[in-house]
Amino acid sequence: MITITAIRKNHTLMFDDFLVRAALAGVGVAVATGPLGAFVVWRRMAYFGDATSHAAILGVALALALSLPIGLGTMFVALAMALTVSALAAKGWAVDTTLGVLAHSALAFGLVAISFVPGARLDMSGLLFGDILAVSTRDIAFVWAGAATIAALLFWRWQALLTATLSEDLAQASGLDPNRERLVLTIALAITVAVALKIIGALLISAMLIIPAATARSLSRSPEAMALLAVLIGAGSVLGGLHLSLSFDTPAGPSIIALAAVAFTASVGASRFKRH
Repeated sequence: MITITAIRKNHTLMFDDFLVRAALAGVGVAVATGPLGAFVVWRRMAYFGDATSHAAILGVALALALSLPIGLGTMFVALAMALTVSALAAKGWAVDTTLGVLAHSALAFGLVAISFVPGARLDMSGLLFGDILAVSTRDIAFVWAGAATIAALLFWRWQALLTATLSEDLAQASGLDPNRERLVLTIALAITVAVALKIIGALLISAMLIIPAATARSLSRSPEAMALLAVLIGAGSVLGGLHLSLSFDTPAGPSIIALAAVAFTASVGASRFKRH
C-alpha cells in the first residue's frame, strides 16, 4: 500500500502526479456514489451495499484464478451477490439477518480464496481499505467510465426510481415494475463496487455511499438537490482527505471517510440548531 511517506521520497513532479491521479479517481468515485447513495439511504439499503462490496474480494480471487481483469471479476461477483440478495428479499427473507450473513461470509471466503491462488501477491490492506495513491491512468479511465455509466443509468430511470422508492403500489399504479427498478439499482451498485474497490476498499465503499448522502439529506429540499449535494460532499471529502493524508501522513482512504463523517456530524448539528 502506497503511503505519503513513500511518495515523498520520489521526485516532486512524480509526487504531484500521484496526487492529481488520486484526486481524479476519487472525484470519479464521488460522482458514482453520490446519486446512488441517495437511493441507498432512502431505501435503507446500507447492509445491501456492505454485502455487495464485501463480495468484491471474492471477485478479485476469481479474476486472478482465471487471469481476467480484476475489475471484470469484481463486477461479476458483485452483481451476482446483489441479484441474490434482491431475490431473497423479494421472497420475504429476513433482510437484515440474511445480509449480515452474506456480507461477512463473502468477505471471509474471498480472503481465503485469494490465499489459494498460485502466485497471487496482493496487498490485503489495499483491498480492504483502498489504495487511492496507487491508481494509474488506466484506473482513472475505468473509474470515470463506470461513473458515466451509473450517471446515465440513474438519469434515464430517475423518475421511475423515485416513484418506486416512494411507494411500490404507486409505481405499479403508474405502470412501472418495482422489481425492474430494483434491478437498475442492483446493476448500478455492482458497477460502483467494481469502480471503487481499488480507490476506497471493500470495507469503506458502503461508507462512501451512505455518509455523503446522509449528510446531504438534512441540507436539501429536493431529491435532485440531495443527489447533487452528495456528489459535492463526496468530492470535497476526497480532496480534503488527500490533504489530511499529505499533512499528517495518515492512510488516504480512511482519512477521506473520516472527513466525510465530520461533515455528517456538522450537518446534524446545524440541522438541530435550525430547528431550535
